[in-house]
Amino acid sequence: MTIHRQCELLRLPRSSAYYEPVPESRENLRLMKRIDRLYLAKPFFGSRRISLELEVNRKRVQRLMQLMGIQATYPKPRTTRSSPEHKKYPYLLREMEVERVDQVWSSDITYIPMARGFMYLTVVMDWFSRCVLSWRLSNSLEGSFCVEAVESALRKSRPEIFNTDQGVQYTSQEFTRVLERRGVRISMDGKGRALDNVFVERLWRSVKQEEVYLKSYANGWEAEAELGKYFRFYNSRRRHQSLKYQTPAAVYASGVI
Repeated sequence: MTIHRQCELLRLPRSSAYYEPVPESRENLRLMKRIDRLYLAKPFFGSRRISLELEVNRKRVQRLMQLMGIQATYPKPRTTRSSPEHKKYPYLLREMEVERVDQVWSSDITYIPMARGFMYLTVVMDWFSRCVLSWRLSNSLEGSFCVEAVESALRKSRPEIFNTDQGVQYTSQEFTRVLERRGVRISMDGKGRALDNVFVERLWRSVKQEEVYLKSYANGWEAEAELGKYFRFYNSRRRHQSLKYQTPAAVYASGVI
């Protein structure tokens, strides 16, 4: 089928079929890595503080932070890129004691730098055991990779509550419908409260300090292979003090700390 016919069927202009996005410059990619490291160490830094620390124009920092999908964690209006037509759900975990596996799962997205370019990583984690139940990489912030991750995790088990932020990936009907069909209660962080999802935030620190920052992935295939090795190590060999020096996989299997 010709490109002309494909565009005709999809009702798209032919120009869109030939469009190739302009990649970020090497200078911007280096700057994004510096922003990511600073943000990991100081997640309460907004674009103003980061621009001062790095001595870079603030508008440039704002654009790159938006591209990376990161924002400061202190309470303020509009801390996530939400969509007004999407339904928002209340935060259900305040003062809740998490006492068993599959009581609460959560998910989040983080930026992954590579030698050339970058990708986005999402995980689904069980809060009680800290076990990573599934993960996916994507070269865009479109929500399909988040849906794939949660569908993969649900093939293993089902949580009582699933917690996320209010980003468009998680408030979309495609994502929430998957959970609602399985009878899962949906919980969403309050605006400006990234620490409502604290266990995934701690996971990002471990992933980046113990894996991502030690390497420079050549491409997405290498990133996927190396992150796969890391998550196998994290689940099955990395012992956690908070789990009485058991591994997440062992606690998830036994249900006991």
